[in-house]
Amino acid sequence: MNPTLSPVLDALNRVLLGKEHQVKLALTCLLAKGHLLIEDLPGMGKTTLSHALANVFSMQYQRIQFTSDMMPSDIIGSSVFQARSEHSEAGFVLHKGPVFTQLLLADEINRATPKTQSALLEAMEERQVSVDNQTLPLPDPFFVVATQNPASQAGTYVLPESQLDRFLMRITLGYPSKEAEALLLKGESIKTDTLKQVLSLESFKLCQQQVSDVIASDVLLSYIMRLVQATRDHEQLSYGLSPRASLALLNAAKAWAYLDGRNHVIPDDVQIVFPHVANHRLSIQEGQFLVQGIINNTPVVI
Repeated sequence: MNPTLSPVLDALNRVLLGKEHQVKLALTCLLAKGHLLIEDLPGMGKTTLSHALANVFSMQYQRIQFTSDMMPSDIIGSSVFQARSEHSEAGFVLHKGPVFTQLLLADEINRATPKTQSALLEAMEERQVSVDNQTLPLPDPFFVVATQNPASQAGTYVLPESQLDRFLMRITLGYPSKEAEALLLKGESIKTDTLKQVLSLESFKLCQQQVSDVIASDVLLSYIMRLVQATRDHEQLSYGLSPRASLALLNAAKAWAYLDGRNHVIPDDVQIVFPHVANHRLSIQEGQFLVQGIINNTPVVI
């Protein structure tokens, strides 16, 4: 385990009990400079995890509760007319929205209409927003951690493919184990608002830079390309993974290897992150079952 980030994982695991693998995946996503989508039922700890991630690195944090009546201006901001005063002339003044932060929790993102969801597209891809003919940069770093309820629940809108593709990874927390839930009921978990900074933001950004230096051999790159090609050739998929997904898979595998304390990627790293990078980018609901079959049927050739 990486000695710099091991205390961070320990702190997060004291907040979200019994979800060590999911917590490590979430941290992997941030290390790879990607956005995270958490899909699960209400009350599973999605908001808790996102708030804890912001606290351990002391990142600026904003939460947006998405609803069906939200407008894009509720996210990115808008210009408001301000009357003349002794200190300023009359005119429109830009009031920035909650997107101007370092970690944005888009809570229940699929309860908003596609028009409002699309307000995040430019922010997630370009790390900037356009408001009233102005292009404004977002803080560095900038992450979106979005939660969504299962599509079968009432009042949800399916995220379009272009929106899903902006998320580096998608994870599901699931129900806790009996042991973890018993500890939760006994009050053994740490409250998110009491979680202190574990690693400075500057140190975290240095870790991100070191992730990009993790070595991926030609054999490893070939393995990634064959996995991606297998999704494109699969008869049960309308379409496969894009080149953006290939890059996402490589970056996620590098971040997982870095968390494990290695300076090189091995096939196991790719296999661990592959379902979480690929599932939400595939064209059918049963994609997760196909992904495991693709891994099993695509051997590593050395």
